[in-house]
Amino acid sequence: MKPGKARKDRPKGPKSFSRSGSKRVERSAVARPEKRDNRIKDKRDDRRPEKRDDRRSEKRDDRKGFKKPVRVNDRELKRDDRRPERSEKRFDRKQFSQDAVAGKNSVVEALRAKVPAKELIVAMKVEIDEKISEAIRLAKNSDLPIKEMPRRALEDLTGSANHQGIALVIKPFNYTEFSKLLTSAKKPMMLVGLDGITDPHNLGAVVRSAAAFGADGVVIPERRNAAMTGSAWKASAGAAARMPISQVTNLVRSIEDAKKAGCFVVGLDAEADTSLAKMNLASESIFIIVGSEGKGLSRLVREKCDLVVSIPMQSSVESLNASVATAIVMYQVAAERSK
Repeated sequence: MKPGKARKDRPKGPKSFSRSGSKRVERSAVARPEKRDNRIKDKRDDRRPEKRDDRRSEKRDDRKGFKKPVRVNDRELKRDDRRPERSEKRFDRKQFSQDAVAGKNSVVEALRAKVPAKELIVAMKVEIDEKISEAIRLAKNSDLPIKEMPRRALEDLTGSANHQGIALVIKPFNYTEFSKLLTSAKKPMMLVGLDGITDPHNLGAVVRSAAAFGADGVVIPERRNAAMTGSAWKASAGAAARMPISQVTNLVRSIEDAKKAGCFVVGLDAEADTSLAKMNLASESIFIIVGSEGKGLSRLVREKCDLVVSIPMQSSVESLNASVATAIVMYQVAAERSK
């Protein structure tokens, strides 16, 4: 066969020539078209950016409890992978549940009233003034441990940023059992029960008035009522150390037990029809139940009362504070007993 001439059995098509030395080599593009097309396609694919294969993530999504993270792009994905995990809690916040009195004046008053306390907390680098010096001196005289703490940790402890750099951690109050309260009370006894008093300052004021007018004890429910916290201790002005206080699970059941012990149960409500002046119970044991200023007595407690009385007032005043109303009733009973 002469050079430069194609064989008759080859398919006709465009020809391409390449030099090999001085000889011309004749190549046909249509000899194996599918192979050449694949080569062209591979070259085009090499120029395109590679797409991220999500098959691996799809397999991971099938696992139990795995949630596929939502990310905007690959750059954000790499940034998240490089970011180290940071702890959310800077300080130990287990002490946040502890009861504490915060503020210079409040801490000094609590130490003067000899409120049972665990320790005195002073913020680091706080300016030592006259009040803080007095608090430290009173804590040392009471053999209380004094501890320094960062301001951020002191905020977590007190739950407020207005601690003025000092706080007093209060011990849990030692409540008296209601059965022991009934047996140790003198005859005729006078007990005070609180129904829905959520303000600890009102509770402390009631305890202070109860000690002033010769009551034998104060009864508070565990739920929906204030407890003997540091604020209640401070409001009682030290009377809580001398007054037996019982915290009961069910106030209605306590009323029934008091009736068995010979108590006449008197409820105090602003909407009652009977006036306080008509109550002549000085010679009998009495259990006074006081409701909240807004809601008054609860339905079940009101049904268990033997008598519901109100304090006469001018029409311009809707109701009295719970602690003030309790003090008026106890004064009325104490005045009749002193005759």
